[in-house]
Amino acid sequence: MSGGRRWILMVPLAVLVTALLAGVATWAQAGRIQRELVSSAQSALEAAGLPQGNVSFEGRDATLSGFPPGQALRALEIVQGVDGVRAAKVDGDVTPVAPSPSPSPSPTSSPTPPPGTTPPPTSSTTAPPPTDKAGVQAELDRMLAEAPITFVPNTARLTPEGEQAARGIAIALAKSPATFRYRVSGHVARGPGGESAALKLSRDRARAVARILTTNGLATKRVTYRGLGDSRPATGGEEDRRVEITVV
Repeated sequence: MSGGRRWILMVPLAVLVTALLAGVATWAQAGRIQRELVSSAQSALEAAGLPQGNVSFEGRDATLSGFPPGQALRALEIVQGVDGVRAAKVDGDVTPVAPSPSPSPSPTSSPTPPPGTTPPPTSSTTAPPPTDKAGVQAELDRMLAEAPITFVPNTARLTPEGEQAARGIAIALAKSPATFRYRVSGHVARGPGGESAALKLSRDRARAVARILTTNGLATKRVTYRGLGDSRPATGGEEDRRVEITVV
């Protein structure tokens, strides 16, 4: 066989070997990343006093199992905060985190009605939560209007008031029909950073709110998020910096 023909036959062999080596390197890199993420997640859980349960990874997506229902949401929140984790979910039951009860007002004596008059009727019952799409959306809009989800200026970090508002919405939505899905949309005001900076900040803020929803009673598959940047201004003021939650 001539040298030229041998050279031609060696070309595909060299390509095959190169592809094989590249595949092995990619597989080894993926395995190393998963091992590092497992180690980081377990260390974070142990530091938070949650050593029970298991954490496994498929790529950068984590699955938590074996945690007690009362600790699963806290464990999920911790793992989602680990650097490099893209998404996380819990296998098994979870217990929504309820707000601490506010102290009951001390009873006050009511004036005695004059003889011969009928006291006005009193009611101690509250209306049940809505179960239809329009009713849930109206309740969402009301809660966001009364307590908007706010952020530290120019960041995706929620203020204490904003985090409290987001947790309250999460607990309310956990009582809605299990078939309902929700979309979190982030908006920001026009700024000097340009369109790309506005889009990123709005997306990061929407993701932060979605994370609170999924760590307080809502399954991850029921919540999506998106950033709309400054493309949909409201009034040109503070209302441009807002988060909307839509029943989808």
